[in-house]
Amino acid sequence: MDKRLLTILRCPVTHKGLSLLKKDKLERINAAIVAGELSTHEGERMTQPLAEALVTDDGKRVYPIDDGIPVLLESESIHMEQLA
Repeated sequence: MDKRLLTILRCPVTHKGLSLLKKDKLERINAAIVAGELSTHEGERMTQPLAEALVTDDGKRVYPIDDGIPVLLESESIHMEQLA
């Protein structure tokens, strides 16, 4: 992900900044996906692990990156409270 792009991207819902999700959190999310415990904002059960993702500055919302393209749709976002 281009660092210049990260400086201008914002969460479409909260308008908070976004950064790449760290590897340990990505692994935690992927473990929850494999276990069938994670849903998108729309309630759709996730089945495919993420290769990359963006997280809001407050750490509450995650957006997948699909083939290098950030998917900044509220319906595709993941609420981190699901992992608590």
